[in-house]
Amino acid sequence: MEASYGVPVRYSLELGAQELCLNDLLGKRIQLTYLEEIHCIKCGRKTKTSFSQGYCYPCFISAPETEDCVLRPELCRAHEGEARDMQFAENHCLIDHYVYLAVSGGLKVGVTRHHQVPVRWIDQGARWAIILAKTPNRYLAGTIEVALKSYYSDKTNWREMLIHEDPAFTDLPAEKRKAINFLHPDFREYVYPDDQLTEIVYPVLEYPKKVKSFNLDKSPVLNGTLTGIKGQYLIFESGEVINIRKYGGYLVELVNNQ
Repeated sequence: MEASYGVPVRYSLELGAQELCLNDLLGKRIQLTYLEEIHCIKCGRKTKTSFSQGYCYPCFISAPETEDCVLRPELCRAHEGEARDMQFAENHCLIDHYVYLAVSGGLKVGVTRHHQVPVRWIDQGARWAIILAKTPNRYLAGTIEVALKSYYSDKTNWREMLIHEDPAFTDLPAEKRKAINFLHPDFREYVYPDDQLTEIVYPVLEYPKKVKSFNLDKSPVLNGTLTGIKGQYLIFESGEVINIRKYGGYLVELVNNQ
């Protein structure tokens, strides 16, 4: 599922050769059916089990897209010349990275490549976000994030993110100043001078009071009225939600029943 920044965010889903605008399906009854087939999003081979949101096992243990530093930037060693694929690392790790604060199911700290703003924040369902620091590589950004994890969570509470339209407002510029004081002086040179706040509005008709995660592996058919899209989740009138990113490589059929 791809997202483009706008008011609200615009979502699209690629199904074979067709690209479907999901915003147009809001308020309509749809059926999502898993056709019992998975293909690796890296090599295309058929696989019984998906690893790390869409990879077959051989690609999971060898592809640069699934290296440890993808989830834990502080483990990156590309700046020391070590990586599964140095060309990939030069394009994805040895470039400018941002450390940011965001409100997404609570206040959190995170890391993203500079060209992933604001898409990274949208993927996490962030309502507001601000850049805290800018570093020349992934390792330094990860190291700063680790230093701040004593004060801020680095995880998104997806349940809270999906049931709140407007979480309690957090003064992110003030929170940024507080976070800067937590940093070791060696990191101060990377502090980002601009306090621009990014606000993100999602296409949601109604937020559920409670959410229940839907698992395509256990129940291959999801049928219901689509009431919202936030982060990588489709939200249904029943309170059922599905994380589309989790099912990368799955062969599915989507039918509009209205």
